[in-house]
Amino acid sequence: MSNSNSAADVPEISVIIPTFNRAVSLQRLLTSLNALALPDSLQTEIVVVDNGSTDDTSTLLARQAKKGGHFRLISLREERKGKSNALNCAIGTARGEILIVVDDDVVVHPEWVSKHLECHRETRFGAIQGRVLPGVDPDGRPADPRQLRKYNIPIVDYGGKICSIDGFTGTNVSFKREVFEKVGFFDPRLGPGAAGFSEDTEYSTRIRKAGFKIGYTPHAVVYHELDPRRYGSAYNRDVEYKKGVSRSIYRQDSILFRVLPDLLANCVRYGIYKMLRLTQKAYKTEGRIMKSWGYLMGKIQRRPNSNPTV
Repeated sequence: MSNSNSAADVPEISVIIPTFNRAVSLQRLLTSLNALALPDSLQTEIVVVDNGSTDDTSTLLARQAKKGGHFRLISLREERKGKSNALNCAIGTARGEILIVVDDDVVVHPEWVSKHLECHRETRFGAIQGRVLPGVDPDGRPADPRQLRKYNIPIVDYGGKICSIDGFTGTNVSFKREVFEKVGFFDPRLGPGAAGFSEDTEYSTRIRKAGFKIGYTPHAVVYHELDPRRYGSAYNRDVEYKKGVSRSIYRQDSILFRVLPDLLANCVRYGIYKMLRLTQKAYKTEGRIMKSWGYLMGKIQRRPNSNPTV
């Protein structure tokens, strides 16, 4: 790995990929990155952080480094569990003026990088959320548009125009370097591998408090893979519960005046929707119940003397 810091060697773009035990998905992502349409003058690096994988991820990365490609590939390993730790490791190494974070279970549109860069050049946003659309399943079948909720994937689509938004989803987002210089690193208590979720939501809040704005561009598109292991209500319940637990770490919602009323109201709604066979509304409301329950359990588990010794 070169240590040169000459202007010609400093990349304008750093693509950051945290990964854990998804070698097959990571291969698809790297293949799509090699198909990006970019001018030769645009210096770009890819920083992949293996967060302690036990599958073929290390072999894949070694093979990819030997094979080469359009980009300088930097492969790191972070043994401290959690996506936030992996992101922080990459941020400390990446040298680009624009840092683009992408999950390891997507493929990118050929103009993905150029559209993130274009939006940064034309706006004053500190962070820019790209569009996240459903991809295909392992057999190449696309999503059924009538049943998008059952796939339990993040879908981000605020329409066809660039606009300002309150928060980003970490599946497809880019940052100006100055954001990290002022706001700092991600909270290692949050995100996959730790509490489960909300590292992006919490960081969005800190970005806004630091005076930066968050934008959305519909033109920087990724396609999220459909994984049958994620389908259905059981997975959704688990996800929403973990979101509630994660939220309890960094928020101070009133349990008496907000959390419990929301929990009771959604329980009533759920019963009505089930009785009326409003399946989609029942599915969504069940998730809200689990999120409130997760928040309560998270607060109880961290309460002082909640587990007294006898």
